Amino acid sequence: MLNVKDVMTKDVVSVKKDTPIYEAMELMRKNDITGMPVIEDDMTLVGVITEKDVLRLFYADEDEKNKTVDFFMTRPAVSYRENESLRSVCDFMMINYFRRVPVISKKGKLVGIISRPDIIDYILEQRRQRAEVRSETSLLISPAT
Repeated sequence: MLNVKDVMTKDVVSVKKDTPIYEAMELMRKNDITGMPVIEDDMTLVGVITEKDVLRLFYADEDEKNKTVDFFMTRPAVSYRENESLRSVCDFMMINYFRRVPVISKKGKLVGIISRPDIIDYILEQRRQRAEVRSETSLLISPAT
């Protein structure tokens, strides 16, 4: 059975709760991501900050514009453990609007993130591999001329 850790992205862009909100927004844009995990110094997952969360700044007063990620983030973060099945994450993403889900260890530490593109890449890779096997098999079966 395929697990989340087999498909997740391990190099995760994340922020801490005390990160200024505009710094977090710049980080999302620079890395072309729509959201990221919020962690403690020890990598414990405490929330998620997304584009949707920061849209509140459009209506914010001056005081809110000086806040940190802690003020805007969604908590608690929905997350999956690294050894959970990929099927359960895929099922979840099909019925929810989540684009990405943080992946944690048994101790609640951030170890990765899994996104819709990660799963799509996996599906495409499986298709390529099946096509290669079919191609190799047909070469072996073809009668010699």
